Amino acid sequence: MNIWIVIREMNWASRLGLLVVSGFGFCAIFAPWLAPYGQSEIVGDVWEPLFGEFFFGTDQIGRDMLSMLIYGARNMIALALLTTACAFGLGSLMGFLAATVGGWVDQVLSRFVDVVISIPTLIFALIVLSSTGTSILALVTVIAIIYAMPVYRIARAVAMDIEVMDYVEAARLRGEGLWWIMRREILPNALTPLAAEFGLRFCFVFLLISGLSFLGLGLQPPLADWGAMVRDNGGGIAWGFMHPLVPATCIALLTIGINLIVDSAVQKASGLREDH
Repeated sequence: MNIWIVIREMNWASRLGLLVVSGFGFCAIFAPWLAPYGQSEIVGDVWEPLFGEFFFGTDQIGRDMLSMLIYGARNMIALALLTTACAFGLGSLMGFLAATVGGWVDQVLSRFVDVVISIPTLIFALIVLSSTGTSILALVTVIAIIYAMPVYRIARAVAMDIEVMDYVEAARLRGEGLWWIMRREILPNALTPLAAEFGLRFCFVFLLISGLSFLGLGLQPPLADWGAMVRDNGGGIAWGFMHPLVPATCIALLTIGINLIVDSAVQKASGLREDH
């Protein structure tokens, strides 16, 4: 479908969300060419004022805030996308398997998911990352496991509705195997609800990464990170410096933008009327 047709069919809120997300995405893709300085390069004095020589000032050690915001967009969006994709791959596979096989497989997977979900998300992440370290591999693995559990529930519920359809029964009668049915019959018909859930889950992953970074367990220096920028510059508020509000605003804007797009997609998929 032509992208311009899709945009024309969006309401004003969705277009605003798309504009915001596209802006951050553009910064993430072209960060090395857009950023005036490196993400760990000290270029000025401590907490130089906003809208002066440096557009967003400098941080607590003299790094350019604008450059760090641009590189932070690249680092955080890439990490959140990778983690969300891993969570959806694992959760969807488990959910489809439980719905298609049923029996003890369904019971074992469902009880395991219940146990993991019963642990508060942030506490679970803090405990595991405190013991395993804060490498990118550890971050992706831990957060993907956490958010694969709610994805499992949605994928299982959707797959159970599809699994009783006539075309799935026909595939079984033809002698098609488990993986063929999951890949060719269930997955294509489950893409719409899972795609909408992907956007919402990306927001949760992004906010969790930001929260962990604020606590010192996210991306580590010299990688720029919006959550760490809020933490590192938080002391400046006592002296009248508003620098930590800049990365905090970026976190809020990206989250709101994605939610606006997802809301429109969910309404369109459900057939609800949108007021333009």
